[in-house]
Amino acid sequence: MDVFEPLGERLGRLRDVVVVHRSASRPPQVVGIIVEVLAKKRVFVAMTRVTSIDNGQILITGLVNFRRFQQRGAEMRIAAELFDRKVTLTDGSGVATIEDVSIERQRNGDWYCSQLFVRRGHSTSRLRGLRRGETLTIDWADAWFEDQREPQGAVQFLAAHEDLKDADLADMMHEMNDKRMLEIAAELQDERLADVLQELPDDDQVQILSALETDRAASVLNEMEPDDAADLLSELPEEQKEELLQRMEPDDAEDVRRLLQYEEGTAGSLMTPIPVILPPEATVAEALAHVRREDISPALASAVFVTRPPLETPTGRFLGVVHIQQLLRYPPPEALGNLVDKNLEPVTDHTSIVEVSRTLASYNLNSLPVVNDAGRLVGAVTVDDVLDALLPQDWRSHDDPPAPPTTPSRVPVTGSTRIGGRSA
Repeated sequence: MDVFEPLGERLGRLRDVVVVHRSASRPPQVVGIIVEVLAKKRVFVAMTRVTSIDNGQILITGLVNFRRFQQRGAEMRIAAELFDRKVTLTDGSGVATIEDVSIERQRNGDWYCSQLFVRRGHSTSRLRGLRRGETLTIDWADAWFEDQREPQGAVQFLAAHEDLKDADLADMMHEMNDKRMLEIAAELQDERLADVLQELPDDDQVQILSALETDRAASVLNEMEPDDAADLLSELPEEQKEELLQRMEPDDAEDVRRLLQYEEGTAGSLMTPIPVILPPEATVAEALAHVRREDISPALASAVFVTRPPLETPTGRFLGVVHIQQLLRYPPPEALGNLVDKNLEPVTDHTSIVEVSRTLASYNLNSLPVVNDAGRLVGAVTVDDVLDALLPQDWRSHDDPPAPPTTPSRVPVTGSTRIGGRSA
């Protein structure tokens, strides 16, 4: 649901609801909502500021603190911590799983969790996503919660956030407690988990990978970009690193081993060994077909590297670069050898990050060719790799400058709603 200020300006999007459960005899009280605002930052808005939840939107009033939300001791998040929780039904009919929660405003103005939408006797799979069993709506008092230390599923949580980009899901997982972060990681498919891992801080990456079974951890590493996999493995103990390399696909492991040999802070330690490489006889049409592939990042797709065979790194003699704009300006049958930019000097694999960043900035480039002492292409370093290396390790946790406060107003409060979107 979108969240609006009184004058109709969109503040952001609802991402979760915060509750506090103070007594076993009473349902949790809703104390606020988590809103995703500009720059994907999530902030807390107290329920006293919420004036209306109706017609697919939320209206708020008063001043909003734009400091990044931090969960406190007694607080729980409905989507992150209640969805997929197991409860025992008090009528003796067995165990069910929470898929949705209803909140309702009381006469005194406070909001409380009133009902649960649960699925009884269902089964799920990380690979198939199956759901079976009976669904029913029950009062909060009709369910007894299992021990919070028990494993909690993540199917419903991921379904509710399937539209999130990898970096945004990583940001959410980073803000969770360790138990919940690992549960969500375990539910993700290997390819998605690999993409999310690449967006997490080093400590979270190590914790998640170490919690996986060895074979699955190796499969996830196979799905990662070689430079990101090498960065992650370099943080692990030598014995664990070697075991994972042995379990990886041989070709992937070979790429990673080569990157691990470079000293930290050099172009070789940052580069990807699998850029788009073609011979000079290849045509513009072939080059466009390669950069159009979905698995090529925008930074790597900005240039084609032309070399003599072999075309796998380390290649034959490096000839030059053809930028994507050149590809768009020439007819499809044109040979790449006629378009090579010979003025762009490659960097060596031992060039420092500072020099690499200076070259990228000086020539407004998205990527740079990296060669060894023999003049053979060994990879490419991209601007996003350089930014990751230059930014402080905790840059994901840095708060943005405070945004202007919202304008006070008064709007009538209405009815009740379900967090997951079902009307109550």
